[in-house]
Amino acid sequence: MKLLLTIATACLTKPTTLAFAPSASKYSYNDRSTTSLYANKVGVYFSTTTGNCETIAGYISQAGGVEMNDIGDASDSDLLGLDSIIVGAPTWHTDADMERSGTEWDSWLYNTLPNIDLSGKNVAVFGVGDQQSYNDYYCDAAGELYDVFEKAGCKMMGFTSTDGYDHSSSKAERDGKFVGLLCDEDNQSELSEGRANDWVAQLKEEGFF
Repeated sequence: MKLLLTIATACLTKPTTLAFAPSASKYSYNDRSTTSLYANKVGVYFSTTTGNCETIAGYISQAGGVEMNDIGDASDSDLLGLDSIIVGAPTWHTDADMERSGTEWDSWLYNTLPNIDLSGKNVAVFGVGDQQSYNDYYCDAAGELYDVFEKAGCKMMGFTSTDGYDHSSSKAERDGKFVGLLCDEDNQSELSEGRANDWVAQLKEEGFF
């Protein structure tokens, strides 16, 4: 009897660990934002030299509730795991036929992208440029992003109107429209966040998210 009482007392007083107790969450912000809010997994990828492209990526990321990353830090599996990809670049090598951004994109587009299969994925493009100083080459790198991803078999989305811009020419124009969201942090920075919000809303209507 004393033995039974001793065992019972030990069971009642000894701390126990519940097998069903929840563990600490291992989900990152990216996991939550790209899987719980939308039907599609969405990510934003950019590269920058002055920080302007990162600023716009931040507006898009906030408006869409999705993660943003530098393309130089992206693994192949990161992009392969997405349904929709937003890509953005500045323009430095004006009027160049290729490698127009002067960023990591110049290498990634021609050395990495050809070795991974992103065909069938939704892609939307954004770019930053200076309409006054580079009036004839506004956001040319955005046009390069569009061309290369389209050639890779991606479904290109997010065309925008050229209204409200003051430029002469751009390689980012197709049939009178821009291939995506174009922003000018040098001359129209006060419009950038609103443009990004409107663009994200448009992409949602197009079924991108």
